[in-house]
Amino acid sequence: MSEWYEDESFWKAVYPFLMTEERMEGAADEVDSALSLVGFEGRDVLDLCCGVGRHSVELAEQGFSVTGVDRSPFLLGKARSLAEDQGVEVEWIEADVRDFIRPGSFDLVLNMFTSFGYFEDPGDDRKVLGNVFESLRDGGKLLIDLAGKELVAAVLQPTTSDKSPDGGLLVRRHEIVDSWSRIKNDWIVVQDGRTESFSFCLRMYSARELEDALSAAGFRHARIFGDLRGGEYGPGAERLIAVAVK
Repeated sequence: MSEWYEDESFWKAVYPFLMTEERMEGAADEVDSALSLVGFEGRDVLDLCCGVGRHSVELAEQGFSVTGVDRSPFLLGKARSLAEDQGVEVEWIEADVRDFIRPGSFDLVLNMFTSFGYFEDPGDDRKVLGNVFESLRDGGKLLIDLAGKELVAAVLQPTTSDKSPDGGLLVRRHEIVDSWSRIKNDWIVVQDGRTESFSFCLRMYSARELEDALSAAGFRHARIFGDLRGGEYGPGAERLIAVAVK
C-alpha cells in the first residue's frame, strides 16, 4: 500500500492552498535570511524536498549551483516550469530522500517548509540525516525548517480552513497521536463541486529532540532559532530552525 506522500492526487489537490502567490513571492527573503543565518560562503546547494522549486530557483538566480530533490513528479514539473520561466538552470532529481545520497558534493543542504518527519518509522528520519551528512563536504551546513512540537502545542486548533484564490476550500482537522510524537491530519478539499479527503501523519520534533537527532547523525555545533532571521526559539518563535555543521 502506497504512503500518503506518494499520492500525486494529494499534491495536485493541495497545491493551490500551499503555494499561494504570497508564499511564492516570499522565497527570495527566505533564501536571503537562510544564507545569512548559516553564514554561507560556498557554491553547491542541495534543496532537499524542493517541492515546486521556489527556493531552488531563487538560489540559482543568485548564482549558486543548485540541485533540487523531490519524489513528486507533479511538484517537480512545477519546479521545472518555474526555472524555465526565470531562465535559470537547476538540476532536478526525482528521488526518495531516504535513497538520495551524493557523497561530499554539497556546501549547504536546505530542508524547508516542514518537509522532515514524513515517515512512520523514526529510523527513516535518521537515515535521511545520515544521507545528508554524507552528501555534505567537511564544514558543510544543514538548515532544517520545521513547525516545532513546542509551537504546535501553543497554537494547535482542532479545525482550520483556508480558501484558494480560485474559490476552493481546504478544511484541516488535527489530532495529536502516539504520545505527542506525531500529529494526524485529515484534509478535505472542496473544489469545483468535488470533494477529496486525505489523511496523513507527520512526526513532530521538539528543539531538544532535533538537536539529539542531528548529533546522532554526526553533526556538530547545532544551533536552534525561532525564525530564519536568527530570533530566539522561545514563546515568540515562528518556526523551529536548526543549523548544524558537518
